Amino acid sequence: MILLPLLEIFKIGEAAAPYASPIIFLFMGGFIIAIALEKHNLHLRIALNLIKITGTSGNGIILGFMLATALLSMWISNTATAVMMLPVAASVIHLLSDHMTIGKNSKNFAPGLMLSIAYAANIGGTMTLIGTPPNIVMVGYLKQILGYEMLFSKWLLMGIPVGMLLLLVCYFLLTRVLFPNHMKKIVGSEDLITNKLHQLGPVSKAEKLVLVIFGLTAINWIFKSQLNQLIGSDLLTDTTIAMAGGVLMFIVPTNSEGSGFLLEWGDTAKLPWGILILFGGGMCLAQALEKVGLIQLIGEAVSAYDNINLLILTLIITAIVLMMTELMSNVALIAIFIPVVIGVANGLNVNPLILVIPATLASSCAFMMPISTPPNAIVFASGHIKMREMMKAGIWLNIMAAILLVAATNFLVKWVFL
Repeated sequence: MILLPLLEIFKIGEAAAPYASPIIFLFMGGFIIAIALEKHNLHLRIALNLIKITGTSGNGIILGFMLATALLSMWISNTATAVMMLPVAASVIHLLSDHMTIGKNSKNFAPGLMLSIAYAANIGGTMTLIGTPPNIVMVGYLKQILGYEMLFSKWLLMGIPVGMLLLLVCYFLLTRVLFPNHMKKIVGSEDLITNKLHQLGPVSKAEKLVLVIFGLTAINWIFKSQLNQLIGSDLLTDTTIAMAGGVLMFIVPTNSEGSGFLLEWGDTAKLPWGILILFGGGMCLAQALEKVGLIQLIGEAVSAYDNINLLILTLIITAIVLMMTELMSNVALIAIFIPVVIGVANGLNVNPLILVIPATLASSCAFMMPISTPPNAIVFASGHIKMREMMKAGIWLNIMAAILLVAATNFLVKWVFL
């Protein structure tokens, strides 16, 4: 917003416009709803009930934590999800140490459980457009450079199957190959979860209201096209639905006197304003790259190699993103990389979505290093997982993720989007 007008690439109005893009407000609405879920502890109640359902064996507890973490990470930040799940997991591990003789297999339980939280938080965020920042950056670039609007409902058709497949592979590798625990029902674990739920108390009126607004928002996102057809006009957009859900949190009272509301303005201090400004900067940069012809230049340079196999090219791009995201911010990586990928796709005369989508998903699949993602760092800091254990698991999961992303998205992108 400063340099581009000074360099006479854009007028100030043109440079400032992307910071008020509908994509920014889509994510803002999602953030506000997530803050309401966290403020009223609804996310913790959902997680504990899901863990309770999946059983109290070693593998059952890991499955429960993975499903609960992934479900929450679809809607709230993966960092907040990991922070919330960590103390519950630590309590389960403490219970294990108090009630069981620690052998080789039961020692595998702690690292397996901790890694399942980190990995499920990363994977869960990929399933929805608002689940992780790289998805929103991608949506902004597609809109700015290609004029393509990524629909929330269409992304679900691809994000959920790919995410569930990654979760299944992750669960299998952690519990059967890398850290098998062979533990039957853990005595006392069910009571621990029940006590945690008891501490939350009965479901409050505020929780019910937040759940209703959250549910209505999700339903409107999913069935937006059908509702617009019913109305007879394209009035509903993903952004208006998100902001409507967010605004309702501020105007729905929690008591009959109307003196308290689900959210107060002070709660927005928790909004990641820096991320929203970063998105605006990324989309402004995308417009500039297109205007000066850099993306077209990349496309022309790549078009000389038009005999390369598309599947191999997709695998190479996905692998590069996976390796780079282990060492740098996935948001920064996608902000730099996606315009290049679009240029490559244009140069080869293929639909950019075939390359852009697996690259974006790969940026959230950093499994190997504690510094790669906040959830990785959070579980590593717990002391229950060693660096070599994370790297051992991460290498295998990175390899499997690259193969699965290319194979699954190659089919699903063509089926859902093309």
